Amino acid sequence: MQLMQLQQSFDDLQRQFGDPNLNAIYGAGCVSSPKACFVFMNPPGRNVAADPTWTGLRAPWLGTKNIWKLFYQIGVLPKHIFERTQRLHSSEWTLDFAHEIYQSLADQDLYITNLAKCTQQDARPLPNSVFRAYLPSFHKEMTVIAPQRIITFGNQVSSILLDAPIKVSAVRKSAMPLRIKSQSYPVYPTFYPVGQGMRNIDHAIEDIRWVLQR
Repeated sequence: MQLMQLQQSFDDLQRQFGDPNLNAIYGAGCVSSPKACFVFMNPPGRNVAADPTWTGLRAPWLGTKNIWKLFYQIGVLPKHIFERTQRLHSSEWTLDFAHEIYQSLADQDLYITNLAKCTQQDARPLPNSVFRAYLPSFHKEMTVIAPQRIITFGNQVSSILLDAPIKVSAVRKSAMPLRIKSQSYPVYPTFYPVGQGMRNIDHAIEDIRWVLQR
């Protein structure tokens, strides 16, 4: 469900770029050629797994609500799990529930990660230089899991990963190649569906459904 061999490098980068009093957050889900890998920006500090007292799965979006609306509406999260994500306060999330969510996503052949794994106390945007510092470890992550397709969220992440200026609204439902050594992975940029990006969540849902049905 997670790649143990990369966790030390992500912890080292957390001390360099994140809050040293918070945990780094790792990718999680199906780690053997998932049909899709979802790549977000960087984890929010309100993720319950960022707390050093958390001893369970350190995976994206634990203890939050909005992102699970996306996964439910694209049809990869069961209704009973989704309803619990909306009902529970962040302090009520348990280690078992976190594992249940990601086991469900792994069973759907999906993997979720962030380009940058560093957490901060606030929601300030990260400069491009920080995301680029994560590219070598991210490339190793992709090489190990070997996703069939990659879905990136937002202009910044898409542009850095593809090393080209990307405007999501202009490339919707378009595959762009990401070459890592001898391998090439199709990347589909889509709208970031959290925070101010919630206004574009319907477009993100439409695009992701289209990609997953290919």
